[in-house]
Amino acid sequence: MSDSPAVRAALGFIAAAISVLTFHAAMWEALHLFALPGLGMPPPYPMAPRPPFGVPAIASLCFWGGLYGAVFGLAMPRLSAPLWLCGLGLGVIAMLVGMFVVAPIKGQPIGGGWAWQSWLRSFLINGFWGIGVGLITPWLMPRFRRSRLA
Repeated sequence: MSDSPAVRAALGFIAAAISVLTFHAAMWEALHLFALPGLGMPPPYPMAPRPPFGVPAIASLCFWGGLYGAVFGLAMPRLSAPLWLCGLGLGVIAMLVGMFVVAPIKGQPIGGGWAWQSWLRSFLINGFWGIGVGLITPWLMPRFRRSRLA
């Protein structure tokens, strides 16, 4: 299999979408089941349509997560820390972009309204997703995995 940037980006996209459906959803489900005050979530895998195209919310999450994963796949050869830790960093970046860029665009309060519960919930869900990206991506790139994990 080629180790070209296009292949790394595509496999990073796929890994991140898989991580949304597994790691991200698992933490979301844990927060839903535990229903801790201020941290509760509705059930995972939201199907409500998202504007502007009316796609299910989970498909939107997979797409946007996949874009972050494509960048992660491109950056992998330059990453020197363990990939799960780099993935956690990716999750923190996604969290901050969501809270400071996406939220105001959607008319929501910037920084989750500065409520610590919003920050913790976002860190847990996005951080766990990022760790998943860091674990799944190298398994989709066998040559990279052999050279990096050996």
